[in-house]
Amino acid sequence: MGNDDHRRRKTPCGFCMAVFKWIPVLFITAVIAWSYYAYVVELCIRNSQNRISMIFMLLFYHLFLTLFMWSYWRTIMTSVGRIPDQWRIPDEEVSRLFRADSPDTQKRILNNFARDLPVTNRTMNGSVRFCEKCKIIKPDRAHHCSVCSCCVLKMDHHCPWVNNCVNFYNYKYFVLFLGYALVYCLYVAFTSLHDFVEFWKGQLNASGMGRFHILFLFFIAIMFAISLVSLFGYHIYLVLVNRTTLESFRAPIFRVGGPDKNGYNLGRYANFCEVFGDDWQYWFLPVFSSRGDGYSYPTSSDQSRVSTTSPVQRYDAMGDTAASRLDGNPTDKLIGASPLDNTNHHHNQSPHQVRSTSVQPTQLLQVQPPSPFRDELNERQEQLANGQSLNCITAAARSRPGECGVNGAAVYIDMIGDHPLKGADPAKVSPCPPNGDLPV
Repeated sequence: MGNDDHRRRKTPCGFCMAVFKWIPVLFITAVIAWSYYAYVVELCIRNSQNRISMIFMLLFYHLFLTLFMWSYWRTIMTSVGRIPDQWRIPDEEVSRLFRADSPDTQKRILNNFARDLPVTNRTMNGSVRFCEKCKIIKPDRAHHCSVCSCCVLKMDHHCPWVNNCVNFYNYKYFVLFLGYALVYCLYVAFTSLHDFVEFWKGQLNASGMGRFHILFLFFIAIMFAISLVSLFGYHIYLVLVNRTTLESFRAPIFRVGGPDKNGYNLGRYANFCEVFGDDWQYWFLPVFSSRGDGYSYPTSSDQSRVSTTSPVQRYDAMGDTAASRLDGNPTDKLIGASPLDNTNHHHNQSPHQVRSTSVQPTQLLQVQPPSPFRDELNERQEQLANGQSLNCITAAARSRPGECGVNGAAVYIDMIGDHPLKGADPAKVSPCPPNGDLPV
């Protein structure tokens, strides 16, 4: 919790608000406690005729209930964490930031302070994200929660049913809580269906209030299962596409590439392992096994740079996530900017020009000469290896005797292929030597 929240709790009104936040949690706990009595006492102990089936029903019931309550407790009690001091802007810099006369000046101050921090997300104007309440640079995927009064790492949403923010540290517990709650409700509804049918037929052995406990147990289990199946399915979808609830409504803005809703999508298996971990033994247990530290995340652009033969990409193979989206010249393709052509970033330059960029060497286009010139090139390499003199007349020139070798026009070889220099003055162009050697 943030400092503002602690200050509010010291007041009577703040204490009352803190107690009020626990009402949804107390309601869920009361429903679970009642369902335990209705299922164990009324349905199994007092109404069951077959002792063997009762033992198996109680065994699986307590197994699902334990996993359900364990996940629910971990979701509630896991703290949202505290962002380290290196993300906090000093007071003098904050005063200087607020006194800035233009947004560009504020942008330069924030970018200068965050130059050594692993941040790739930006605001709509291209500035580093800054929290005015916490006085910190926001880490990637972090947002300020008005209920918790602090910035939360990888914030998904604030859930009143757990009285906590669903974030980097408890997102796995939250998904398991939804899953086991759904299994718990379906199991209770399925095992109580027979007694529910017997109740409507008037053949149920239970008497008095026990009959109504079984009746309401089935209805409430079905009601919660219907509401949970859509919520659980939605969060499973978010896990597989590596997206939070906030990011599904508003795409994160990257320094390079601009808004991209699929910016963190690494593939379904890698996305699943980012939340549940690499060890399958801990996938379905509410113990922390998520990847990363919560401050930096690999992106889809990092994955495209990694070439592996294995279909399963390792999380560490993504490289340094702190500088991933900072490689290359920033495009700052933000809201209102002109779209970026992904196929040709140098559309204004000549096709035979090569500009120096910060693109990695593995990303350069490997240009191969056409087949007739490739054969000629191999032939010249063999002549050089044997110590023979080279003939300057190329295969293209022999096919065009009027353009090279006959009238003295020179053939210039660049990275694309052989092109005769048309329109040049023969007197200013060095002709081919009579012995066939290339000029030095």
